[in-house]
Amino acid sequence: MSEYVAVPRVQSLRLSPDGTRLVSVVQSLNPDRKSYGTALWEIPLDPEGRPHRLTRSAKGEAGAEFTTEGEVLFVSRRPDETVKDEAEEVPALWLLPERGEPRRIADRPGGVTGVRAAGGTIVYTAEVLPGDAATEADRRKARKEAGVSAILHEGYPIRYWDQDLGPAQSRLFAARAGADYDRLDGHDLTPEPGRALDLASFAVTPDGATVITTWYVPLPSGKVRSELVAIDLDPATGEALGRRVLATSGEHDFGGPVAVSPDGRFVACTRERHATEELSSAYGLWVIDLSTGEGRALGGELFPADVAWAPSSDAVFIAADHQGRRPIFRVPVTGAEDGEPVRITPDDGAYLELCPAADGSIYALRSAVDAPPVPVRVAPDGAVTTLPSPVPALDLPGTLTEVSAVADDGTEIRGWLVLPAGATAENPAPFLLWIHGGPVSSWNDWSWRWNPWIMAEHGYAVLLPDPCLSTGYGQAMIDRGWGEWGPVTHADLMAITDECLKLPEIDDQRIAAMGGSFGGYMANWVAGHTDRFSAIVTHASLWNLEQFAGTTDASMYWEREFGRPGSERYARLSPHNWLGEISTPMLVIHGDKDYRVPIGEGLRLWWDLQRSGVESKFLYFPDENHWVLKPGNAVAWYQTVLAFLAQHVLGEEWTHPATLA
Repeated sequence: MSEYVAVPRVQSLRLSPDGTRLVSVVQSLNPDRKSYGTALWEIPLDPEGRPHRLTRSAKGEAGAEFTTEGEVLFVSRRPDETVKDEAEEVPALWLLPERGEPRRIADRPGGVTGVRAAGGTIVYTAEVLPGDAATEADRRKARKEAGVSAILHEGYPIRYWDQDLGPAQSRLFAARAGADYDRLDGHDLTPEPGRALDLASFAVTPDGATVITTWYVPLPSGKVRSELVAIDLDPATGEALGRRVLATSGEHDFGGPVAVSPDGRFVACTRERHATEELSSAYGLWVIDLSTGEGRALGGELFPADVAWAPSSDAVFIAADHQGRRPIFRVPVTGAEDGEPVRITPDDGAYLELCPAADGSIYALRSAVDAPPVPVRVAPDGAVTTLPSPVPALDLPGTLTEVSAVADDGTEIRGWLVLPAGATAENPAPFLLWIHGGPVSSWNDWSWRWNPWIMAEHGYAVLLPDPCLSTGYGQAMIDRGWGEWGPVTHADLMAITDECLKLPEIDDQRIAAMGGSFGGYMANWVAGHTDRFSAIVTHASLWNLEQFAGTTDASMYWEREFGRPGSERYARLSPHNWLGEISTPMLVIHGDKDYRVPIGEGLRLWWDLQRSGVESKFLYFPDENHWVLKPGNAVAWYQTVLAFLAQHVLGEEWTHPATLA
């Protein structure tokens, strides 16, 4: 387990404008082995080359982007001679020349959070307190010295994931870089934006004249919509000349990733249809002609996880879930085949961080259920060449097989089955059903936080199914489960579970189920609707659906599907209404910093199980969010889950995890 959390992790990939350099952010275990740090690495384009580390600091580096001239911009808390008090260190913008040492080129009292560059313009985001910018540092200091952490809100939302929103606002700053890059005089493009730029996805046009960004608009009754806007800049100074709306709709949200074509004619983003109780959400690629302002949907039912333009500007490359994979597709924007996606990668890979090159190839990160992310080169014909990586090759303890079953309505339900080494008809493996989160998601990628290969190492066969609501199977698959989370999903899961239990390599008497987030909801639902499993593990799970919908960080999203409080859908689909049917031993896991599924869900579930006499344990993380990210906590998570499964599935005596002693 300790070796697993110590494996380095490649997180991003950027190609220089001239196509000669690849830079990645790599996460690795810090020397104290209690936390992770990040650094920039150079990835060789030559498969025979060796990657080498570009930056080293205790604070780490992130957000790597190339300038027009090929120098690397990044964000870091690393100190310099201008910061005397370590407590005052906040993320600043740094520049790393191809030869030489990094230098700090921009900062803000609240920190720099992201950067983009094109056409001699550098644009960055920063957290800024409302009011006079000249006094911000003093006001921050006074607030800190007075011991004030309170935030006064007048709108919604107030939280996201594990962050409290406010009192600072995200703003965009821009500067013309100049010849020496010694110091950027960033102009505030978005004074007093409110919450409009929270989690903004933005890009700069190739001529550096315009910033394209997402923009949240508050609506009555706590609702919000996301538009796409353009901020035109003064070519000499980088100051804002005005903001104009590129895409807006009362029935859709426009979101990231945002990408501008190399010729500056088009911008690509995603468009999400607002759901209702009857109409499911739908996602797709949206391309806007900047000269006419006209937008159109392209790529059919593919939902882009990543977007990048071909150097010729006549097509968009997208990575999109498809049948348990995430291939790269080419979507033509002009010509006779306008809008019809063509699959480029034929393999089982899941691709992200697309970096198209002038020769027609694409550099990207490739992963899969059985492979952590590594940099690769994808040739125009789809052939994949693995590039040297800071991540060592892993020896996995088993095999991966594709499985399927037929649901009650005739729909094919497919998934991945991890079989541990040594599983045979004479020595069948215990079985673990692992339900994915989302619910609009898919098992198609490597996971550092919920990894089935750890379970295979301990002898379990692990089923990773894609039931209704899963992505990559067309809109009809999402429609099947819309407003029917529990019943239809449960039937799909049982159908493919039954098929797997027919295999001679699997022990159909020693079985368990587990899941996190929506998977945790389904674990709770399964517990209340069947006693066939020997143990159930539920992580960050929804228990009382109406309670969850009003306390999560995005209540307006869930209300679209479930309706107003008190609607029949809450009662019909809430797992807590089947508490009296639960007899299976349950392990409940929850983090206190989880704002997506607030800790109240875990606490209520735990109390209900206790007062009902259900055999159960509660693994509580005071300092974790929706996931479990700290190395020591991750080890404790796996140790506890394995001990619980060993007790109830394998019939072994309970062994208290060593990390929790």
